[in-house]
Order: sequence, then C-alpha cells, then structure tokens
Amino acid sequence: MASLHHVSIPVTDLDRSRMFYREILGLREIERPPFDFPGAWFALGDGELHLIGDAPSPTVRGGKGIDTRDVHFAVRVLSYEDTLSFLESKGYRTDADRSSPRAMIAQPHATAGFPQIYILDPDRNVIEINAAQLDIAG
Repeated sequence: MASLHHVSIPVTDLDRSRMFYREILGLREIERPPFDFPGAWFALGDGELHLIGDAPSPTVRGGKGIDTRDVHFAVRVLSYEDTLSFLESKGYRTDADRSSPRAMIAQPHATAGFPQIYILDPDRNVIEINAAQLDIAG
C-alpha cells in the first residue's frame, strides 16, 4: 500500500458539516463526482475527507462525548499552540463536560510522543489534531 486515499464519514446535516470542516478544520472543499446522493469532498493532505449525506443507515455516535479510544481520524497541524488558541477562540474548552459539543481534550505531553487535541464534529465524530512537536513552554 502506498498511502491512505480517503476517509468517509456520514453526516446528518451536510451544510452544517461543510461549515465545520471549512471554518474549524480549515479544509478546502474540492470537486466531487455527480453521485446520486448528497455529499462533499475536502482535500486533506495527500488524501481526502468525504462527507456522506442521507446515508440509508448511517453509523452515528448520537449523544456520545469525546473518547480518545473511539473511532476517529487524525490530522496533523504545524503548530499545537496556534491550533489550541484558535479552537479556544471558537469556544472549545478543556474544562467543558466531555459530552459538550465544544469539549476539547488537550494532551500536550501525550503518551503517543506528540501533542494531541481531540474535538467533536457536529455529528459527534471524534477528530484528533496533532503536531510533530510541542511548541509551547511546559
């Protein structure tokens, strides 16, 4: 295998999810083939993220909160500090209840060996955001 091509996730509100992935994750929407169901594609590094609307029996996380060991995908950012500050400016908080849609888990000294942040998308899909190294004091 050469690389990961794409990740697909079902969404319940395509417009709301498009806005999240553009405005919170900063992904660029790309052209999508004319499938017979709604969706959106985003460039994600060398791969893609596909949002699928109106799936006949979608797998959704319902009211679940952030769980770092649940199904998730990870994106790499250049600056942990800048990303943490940006998310805080959008209302994400590390002291929020993990079931809150604006909950955030920040692990600057994660066991994985690189700093990690976890958030939820509007359908409560878990997203890990990580950086190659910690760029803040502490």
